[in-house]
Amino acid sequence: MRSDAARRIRRALGAALFLAPAACEPSAAPRDRLFADVATQVGIQFTHENGARGKYYLPEIMGPGCALFDYDLDGDLDVYAVQSGTLDDALPGDAARGEPRPTSRLFRNDLVGPGAVRGSLHFTDVTEAARVGAKGYGLGCAVGDYDNDGDPDLYVTCFGPNVLFENGGDGAFTDVTAAAGAGDPGFSVSAAFLDYDLDGRLDLFVANYVEFQLGAHRACARLGGQPDYCGPLSYAPAPDRLYHNEGGGRFADATSRAGLATRYFNGLGAVAADLDGDGWPDIFVANDATPNQLWMNQRDGRFRDEAVERGCAYGQDGVSLAGMGVAAADFDRDGDLDLYITHEVTEVNTLYRNRGDGRFEDASAASGLATPSLPYSGFGTAFLDVDADGWLDLFVANGAVRKLADQLDTRHPYRQPDQLFHNAGGKFTEVTASAGLEDDGVEAGRGAAIGDVDGDAAPDLLVANNAGPLRLLLNRAGTSSRTISVEFRGRSANRGAVGARVLVRVPGGQAWAHSVGTEGSYASASSPILLVPVPLGVNEVELEVKWPCLPPVTSTVKLSLAERRVVIDQP
Repeated sequence: MRSDAARRIRRALGAALFLAPAACEPSAAPRDRLFADVATQVGIQFTHENGARGKYYLPEIMGPGCALFDYDLDGDLDVYAVQSGTLDDALPGDAARGEPRPTSRLFRNDLVGPGAVRGSLHFTDVTEAARVGAKGYGLGCAVGDYDNDGDPDLYVTCFGPNVLFENGGDGAFTDVTAAAGAGDPGFSVSAAFLDYDLDGRLDLFVANYVEFQLGAHRACARLGGQPDYCGPLSYAPAPDRLYHNEGGGRFADATSRAGLATRYFNGLGAVAADLDGDGWPDIFVANDATPNQLWMNQRDGRFRDEAVERGCAYGQDGVSLAGMGVAAADFDRDGDLDLYITHEVTEVNTLYRNRGDGRFEDASAASGLATPSLPYSGFGTAFLDVDADGWLDLFVANGAVRKLADQLDTRHPYRQPDQLFHNAGGKFTEVTASAGLEDDGVEAGRGAAIGDVDGDAAPDLLVANNAGPLRLLLNRAGTSSRTISVEFRGRSANRGAVGARVLVRVPGGQAWAHSVGTEGSYASASSPILLVPVPLGVNEVELEVKWPCLPPVTSTVKLSLAERRVVIDQP
């Protein structure tokens, strides 16, 4: 646990970072694009290995995820990259060659903190010192302060037992999986920390995919008999898992008593947020080739799947789609959270508009997002205000899962360009080309995380690729002069204020909603810090915060442009 003095230092360093003009752009980076990949230039050397050796094992095509989080509490965002490795050690591979198994990696951001040099964005690989080099077949990750000691802990999902790393607050983590009782042994992809019973302790939801075993592997084929990966319906679905935080570092499996064991499908994406505005977090699960699930919180420790009656179980034609990633945000600025789900090639990615009471209607075509998604298989996705105009834009990481004739590539037959859509009052236009996302660096996209990495108060993107390099895409929009960075902090319980519902009010404008958390996208974790744009002609905005606790607590805070970075504490 960190001392109060250390926390004061952290806040001071973070404030200094935002008060000074940002000057963190590598000199060689192109300046004619909205985003520039600088991963290699700033010290992030990471390439995902899926272990493919010609067997076409299903887990090989699914990962990886990634995370942006401030593990050392020094005021900047660090990077965690999930690694997979080799599944079949009987084939020529790492074990046969006597090589060490590749591990997930942690890269420390050296932008601020002791010894940092202003104006120079640089990362250092601290995996060994931090003791987070997970050696299992990693697929994704989640971040949350499960033990309420003020620093973020890390959960890594795997094909095989998952791993829980407790942050010691001294720069190092401890594997506490066995003691905590949270090591789900299945085929886990996405996970989410949430406080579903509002007792002040973060619980854990794990989305599991299918019942796949290496010994029961099936041979599948595409393109006139060519071998390829099987679809999810080739295997039985695996039950998701809900772990209740009992305190004292222990979790208990609450899946059955919470009602989640009664119905499960092929889970890939997951997001936890209050979707009906009743103050209690719900859980949405994007399922592959099976109906989505919307687990509505019954406020008594139980959930009920209401996806069908609430209009978000199927696509617009009433059929199940290949649900991959999911994002929850208020894209139309009407004060409630909407849902966006990514799907496989030839299927329209789905935008569900919240009608205000947790019931949804398909707005994919009306918003302009339907047709552009058809040629691609979407995975990680996130809403982010790229240009600080007050409207949330949309990013999608794309990558195929099956070989199609128009996707065959001598380097990698699953490569597809990522996409960016600009939001103009609830209508989206694709701006992928001008964003610099299709010119180079095209890979098989999977996980995606967002956060302000270089301290310029603009959202950046971290994109994980299957059998490809990790990409760090810095935002060049130059929006820092009118953006306020806001961190929410609970008191002695739920220190990260996960699940807090925020309404941002601008004088003379609409109020838009935000949910505090790190989950969503696909198998990834984003920064929980909210970047609030302040429109021209206005110097102040108001935030109404509904804190996730019992009894309910609501506070109102006015923010001025004079405050570039703000920490809002629960009353």
